[in-house]
Amino acid sequence: MLKSLSLKNFTAFTEARLSFASNLNVIVGENSTGKTHILKVAYSALYAGATRKKEQGPGTPTKAYLQTAIADKLNAVFRPDELGRLARRASPGRQRCEVSCLFSPNKPPLAFSFNTTSKSEVTIDKTPSAWPDKLPVYLPTRELLTIYPGFVSLYETTHLSFEETWRDTCILLGAPLARGPREKRIRELLVPLEEAMGGKVELDKAGRFYLNVAGVSTEMHLVAEGLRKLAMLARLIATGSLVDKGFLFWDEPESNLNPKAIKMIARTILSLCQSGIQVFLASHSLFLLRELDILLQRDEFKAVKTRFIGLHRGEEGVEATQGDTIDDIGSIDALTEELSQSDRYLKVETE
Repeated sequence: MLKSLSLKNFTAFTEARLSFASNLNVIVGENSTGKTHILKVAYSALYAGATRKKEQGPGTPTKAYLQTAIADKLNAVFRPDELGRLARRASPGRQRCEVSCLFSPNKPPLAFSFNTTSKSEVTIDKTPSAWPDKLPVYLPTRELLTIYPGFVSLYETTHLSFEETWRDTCILLGAPLARGPREKRIRELLVPLEEAMGGKVELDKAGRFYLNVAGVSTEMHLVAEGLRKLAMLARLIATGSLVDKGFLFWDEPESNLNPKAIKMIARTILSLCQSGIQVFLASHSLFLLRELDILLQRDEFKAVKTRFIGLHRGEEGVEATQGDTIDDIGSIDALTEELSQSDRYLKVETE
């Protein structure tokens, strides 16, 4: 579990100390306040370590490996011209960026730093005692099933401008279906998603995804984009990437979804939390936040531990307010505008 993330002079943040819940973490803010940056820096740190364990087995993390692996992942995920562009330039002269990830229960942190002139390496200030157990999953705002055929091989053999989270997720989408003791829990998570989609997700031998509805397969390109996002989530559950332990980072899950689909996404997110997945969401959707709040009041989800983080622009960069409920994060303009519009609409209707 990722217990906390500390940022100093990182992109829009002068200094931020974010604490996380073991289940659901929701980051809320206006555009350009750094919601996605928080997801990406945490994802990059976790991915660098988990990849090492997957490829070479358990062992003690080393500074020599981490200093290159983390820098490479940050460059590939954020796509800056050079690594130092991620360090905040609030004043003339060299600025040092510091990032620290604290894990639980009571594990040594991972801390690294770099400055505005850094290009391809970070300095490892603190080394964790063990690698993460499982690769984290990152879902971007765009669905990826339609670009999947050939994307990974093309990405690894040519210079593409897409961020590497797309490549990482495509690899997980193409993994074989999970079998064994996890199948029962997988089915429990899949059934409501398949009911919402009206069918099941299939991957043919040519590497193309289809939605099979009552025995008739439809190319994923012809399926509504909102349903494709549900299908992407269903596929990751079916392969076991989102079952039991692990991390899910999801940027604006409500994007291109209608309210009915958002309700299904909210319920699935909480079900994943109950399965042991630590979930991190970035959103400014009042509908999604309300739906999560409604579900969290029900007995079936009351045990889900939550953390809400509100991002606000300040005179010296973005500031974070946080708490266990949405009421603890202060006023967010995007949410306030939606509430205001509802009030104005009701007023017009009653005049």
